[in-house]
Amino acid sequence: MAESFPIPTESTLPSPLIVVEDEPLIRNRLESILRSLGYDNEALIFTASLAQARAQLAEHPVAMALVDLGLPDGNGIDLIRQLRAADPSMGILVISAWSTEDAILSALRAGANGYVLKERDDLEVMLSIRSVLRGGAPIDPFIARRIIAELQAPASTEAQKDVPPEAVLSSREIQILKLVADGMTNREIAETLFLSRYTVECHVKNIYRKLAVPSRTKAISEARARGLLS
Repeated sequence: MAESFPIPTESTLPSPLIVVEDEPLIRNRLESILRSLGYDNEALIFTASLAQARAQLAEHPVAMALVDLGLPDGNGIDLIRQLRAADPSMGILVISAWSTEDAILSALRAGANGYVLKERDDLEVMLSIRSVLRGGAPIDPFIARRIIAELQAPASTEAQKDVPPEAVLSSREIQILKLVADGMTNREIAETLFLSRYTVECHVKNIYRKLAVPSRTKAISEARARGLLS
């Protein structure tokens, strides 16, 4: 028989809870999930940048935080470090599209209790939030596999060491970039690959970050310059 865990009630939910996320679609998803867990408007604070989050924190101490890493004015890891220093027992969950080992380990070292990818469905995100509410440390299965693979991988060659992990596109990202180069929209790519449009948007954002570019046109140009596209 599976072990059951108590679900936090409205009276026991840590609040206020701050959500630091700049994408409206993700904010709406998280608000819906948090409401289903029992949070109401008065218990939630939504911010879209490090500056906004810090301004809110200066006025309203929080009991829990959901933090994105790729924010318009900096890296969420800096905020995680600040939150952890202010409250060593606070629950902090990273919800991010970034999946590089460096980003993951840096967030966990800064004080995050868990890490889940944005591309996961609402149920998976909800389970991760519930885990943190119960004092757990949820790690996205994909991320866990990446970390295990890195730990078990043989020593890199000197040439490999010179290439930062975030500079290399995954096979899925290259596949999507090729379709971008063919002129497809995110919706068309999603339909072609049988993915959700949100998942495609997460991959495109990752591509921009890894190639250090701000647009589709520049991503295509940079990828061709690196020999990633013919």
